[in-house]
Amino acid sequence: MVEKTITLTGTSTNSIEDAVGLAVTRAAATIDGIRTAEVAGITAMIEDGTINAWRVRIRLSFGVQERIHE
Repeated sequence: MVEKTITLTGTSTNSIEDAVGLAVTRAAATIDGIRTAEVAGITAMIEDGTINAWRVRIRLSFGVQERIHE
């Protein structure tokens, strides 16, 4: 099996978990067979001294369809 890994960024004003969930859900709309989501980074977006959003960088891995060329 061969897997491909891509990096995505998700942002949420609610929570880190929500930011991850939003990124995975959006990716799953166009990518089949997502196997793992690794949180590679978390950033607090700050405005006027207050956290107003969370940004996560995730690495998604999914299977690559094997094709035999004729």
